[in-house]
This record gives sequence, structure tokens and C-alpha cells, in this order.
Amino acid sequence: MNLPTWITFSRLFGVPILLFLLQAPVTSQSRLWGAAIFLIAASTDWLDGYLARKLNMVTDLGKFLDPLVDKLLVLAPLIMLVELHQIPAWGVFLLLARELAVSGWRVNQTNISGANLWGKAKTVVQIVAVTVLILNWPGGVALFWLALALTWISGAIYLWPRRA
Repeated sequence: MNLPTWITFSRLFGVPILLFLLQAPVTSQSRLWGAAIFLIAASTDWLDGYLARKLNMVTDLGKFLDPLVDKLLVLAPLIMLVELHQIPAWGVFLLLARELAVSGWRVNQTNISGANLWGKAKTVVQIVAVTVLILNWPGGVALFWLALALTWISGAIYLWPRRA
């Protein structure tokens, strides 16, 4: 495993800390710390990709692992936010269903392509939505629905049969 892949994998270490901070009773201070941990972990998504390209260390493992870790980082706090009654479970289920479909499709591919512009946009909007929801700021639910829409659009574009 090279440096960019280790950085990708390190994002997972923030998940249990974040989940601990979002357990009831949730305070404004625990939400602030949770948002900080989430943003630090999410920022490594840019760093690992940058280093992989800059150091010419792009690998199939990295292209597979990066979106998988992103999904875990985003879905874990969303599940806690369902428990806190901030967002509906069915919305998170729809997001999870798309993510599993794309991940399942990728497993059978011999050549794994990286994220396209739509996939990157949905990741950014998901990160912003989760951050705003963790902080319990106004507009978080609307951002969640926007992230869900982008998630499905990017999934449809990714899975759409490619023409030769």
C-alpha cells in the first residue's frame, strides 16, 4: 500500500470518533467537535487524490478504496442523524442503495475508472450537507435532499451504458 492509499484508509479512523460525538446526549460542543473531525477526515479525500496523481501512485486499489471509504465516512453520520430525527431513514436508504449499486458494479470491472465530475460534485455536496446537519444549522435538510438528487444523477450517469 502506498502513501495515498494509506491516507485514504486513515479516513476510517475518524468514523468511530464522530459516531461517539453524535451519541445522545448531543451538545453544541460535541456537534462542533464532530463537524471538525468530519471535515478533517473528508479533507484527506482531496489530499490522497492529489498525492496519487502528483507522485504517479494511482492504483486500482486506490480507485476502488477511495469511494468506498468516502461512502462509509458519509453514511455513518447520516445514520446517526436519522437516530437524532434530523433526516428521514428512507432518504438515507435511497442514498445507500445507489452507493451499493455503484460499488457492486465496480467489483466486476477489470478497469476501474475514477470519479467523474458528477461524482465529485455529489461528494462535495454530501460533505457540506453532512457538516451542516452535524452542526444542526438551518438548510441542512435541504442540502441533504440536494446531495441525494446529485447522488442518484451521478449514479445514473456512471452506470449508463457507454457507447463505443
